[in-house]
Amino acid sequence: MSNFDHLSLDGRLLQLLVTVIDEGSITRAAERLGVTQSAVSHLLDKLRGIVGDPLFVKSGRGIVATARAEELAVHARVLLDELRRFATAAEFDPTQLAATFTIAANDFQRDLLLPLLLDRLRAAAPGVTLRVIPSDVPTPEMLRDAHCQLAISPRPPEAGDILQKRLFEDSYRVFYDAACRTAPDGLDDYLAAEHVTVLYEPRRSLDIDNLLAAQGIQRRFVASVPGFAGIPSFLRGSPRLATLPGLLGGGLLHGLASVAPPLPCPPMPMYMIWHLRHRHDPAHSWLRNQLEAVVPLALGHSAGAPEHA
Repeated sequence: MSNFDHLSLDGRLLQLLVTVIDEGSITRAAERLGVTQSAVSHLLDKLRGIVGDPLFVKSGRGIVATARAEELAVHARVLLDELRRFATAAEFDPTQLAATFTIAANDFQRDLLLPLLLDRLRAAAPGVTLRVIPSDVPTPEMLRDAHCQLAISPRPPEAGDILQKRLFEDSYRVFYDAACRTAPDGLDDYLAAEHVTVLYEPRRSLDIDNLLAAQGIQRRFVASVPGFAGIPSFLRGSPRLATLPGLLGGGLLHGLASVAPPLPCPPMPMYMIWHLRHRHDPAHSWLRNQLEAVVPLALGHSAGAPEHA
């Protein structure tokens, strides 16, 4: 049990913990903070006494954080953001905002939502730019470490410091080239066809593929691609099928016909996901509101995809 009062904690100690973890070195942490190595060591000793944990242990020529230190760093980042907001509290004005928002999204979410979002952001905040990175399967770490401010995915990571909100849900459709074949006539015809799907690296299947496989539905996959953008070239001019989110019909799969799957499929939800430290941040709240506002428009744009009964 620590003999120190928790009130001995201050922002400098929290920043020290985060910096040493980020740098993985006392020397580099000291350089980044503009203090001596002995000052870093002294403050680490004080922090160890407060939390009752060694925080860092030697590993080869360097140091590694203990599990307790990693856990504390998650909370430290939240507290540091709260301290910054406390010191700079003011009415939020998007016209004065100069920032780059990094959003993690795969090609489906990216093409459906983010061009519309950028238009809306730029209209209200000319100083804002958007950086888009692949989300793959979002992890808590990519949000904790400020790798991105927001992720859009059907798979929110499960962690106590990660928040989420459902944006919409989509229905699955079976896509095909109507110039080369008719819609699959029942389950037997569906299973007899050749199929194309998306397989994210490293070998992460779509939720619908995992679900059907778990039900014993065996399809004959002849190709897999790393994103939805690769699907159309494998369908056009062929009798192949692809079972994918229906909203793709208004974007990446425009011009291909689609039909409801010949077996029950649950809807696919889509979430925006962010870290707890951004919960009350005015700029981040504004960003989330802008993303929610473009969803109805995006869904309306995608409503005219070719379909066959």
